Amino acid sequence: MSESAKVSLASATRTWAYVGVNSFGGPAGQIAVMHRVIVDERQWIDEKRFLHALNFCMVLPGPEAMQLAVYLGWLLNGVVGGVIAGALFVLPGLAVMSVLVGVYASFGDISWVSALLFGIQAAVVAIVVQAVVRVARRSLHTRLLVALTILAFIAVFLFDVPFPLVVIAALAIGWFVGKNNPGSLGLGDVPDAEVDHISDPKRRSARRAGIAALALWLAPLVLMVLALGSENLFSEQAWLFSKTAVVSFGGAYAALAYVAQQAVGQYGWVQPQDMVAGLGLAETTPGPLVLVMPFVGYLAAYRSADELGLPAVVAGLIGLLVTAWATFLPSFCFVFLGAPSVERLRHNKRVAAALAAVTACVVGVIADLGLWFAVNVFFTEVHELAVGPVQVLRPEWSSVDGWAVALALVSGLLIFLAKWGILRVLACAAVAGLVLEFAGLH
Repeated sequence: MSESAKVSLASATRTWAYVGVNSFGGPAGQIAVMHRVIVDERQWIDEKRFLHALNFCMVLPGPEAMQLAVYLGWLLNGVVGGVIAGALFVLPGLAVMSVLVGVYASFGDISWVSALLFGIQAAVVAIVVQAVVRVARRSLHTRLLVALTILAFIAVFLFDVPFPLVVIAALAIGWFVGKNNPGSLGLGDVPDAEVDHISDPKRRSARRAGIAALALWLAPLVLMVLALGSENLFSEQAWLFSKTAVVSFGGAYAALAYVAQQAVGQYGWVQPQDMVAGLGLAETTPGPLVLVMPFVGYLAAYRSADELGLPAVVAGLIGLLVTAWATFLPSFCFVFLGAPSVERLRHNKRVAAALAAVTACVVGVIADLGLWFAVNVFFTEVHELAVGPVQVLRPEWSSVDGWAVALALVSGLLIFLAKWGILRVLACAAVAGLVLEFAGLH
């Protein structure tokens, strides 16, 4: 069945609802679910068209699995289909996360909740290591790409360079290197391919929808700043997560590195342990991993409720909604605006070279995130030292948590050797945390 085949909106809606509540396992698992349901079982999209759509979404900032759902929904049922597909991909997980973060904010200091989160945090360290290995194997095929990864890691970890600057530098390097020596970035020196043309009505409707999404994304941000002031927490959240949506090439882990840098380091909204717990909880919910962003938004507002003059839960829910709006609405904008040119974007070798360089730098950023997580999970006392322009994390070795290290190692063995799924590993780690708590060992 081709992409022009007629699929009823009701049937598509039921299918996207099914996909939304079964999208566990991170981007790889979510994309696999969509492939199985849309390509293999229902045969609404053929393999070639699915891969074209996936390649397009991989070059966009933001959650690629959600963007793939929007693109396929648009392909099948136009703009309405794309909106429904994207919304149903996010809403089930967002509903679950709103409950989980409410429990965490209200009862996170209760011993059994802390024990569960302790186990989850240790397992998350192993999960991030797996993400580094997986992306590196897929992306780092040349010496230049490896060098870019190392340079990105050094820039972020030692010099605290903002992630957007790393992305801009990578784009520039890839663009110029791709013109003269694309092979150094793992690309063949092949002339740009001819492109397939999308029908004019579909092209125009997508662009109109993209412009509408852009307006719906930016207008509330401007109004919020005008009404509340730029220093109001909700205005700061809208601004930060809107920036994140634009620069988060490389998926959730890369975006999380940038948010951790800002939410923990600059704004002081949350602690490193909160970020680790948020990622662990996001791993247990359906939908994109960037659901950790609404988690941060809720916590930041919940803990600032007195300053905001609101009940804590009300403040938290507003923070969650503001963050979700700024995080997910841009994806609709990017997909609808970019869909008409998907084939041209996919085959342009200089664009491909620039994005290959960005992907290499993303590996370094994710590695920085993994090390940052590990230090803050394995040690209870961590200090940041400035040595000239270099920022160095210095843990107190006497504060090492042996059980956290042991749980992370066991989780890593289960992931890499036993090939366990992420949900299963997280569940076992959480139970192990409970056992240690009740046995009086931690």
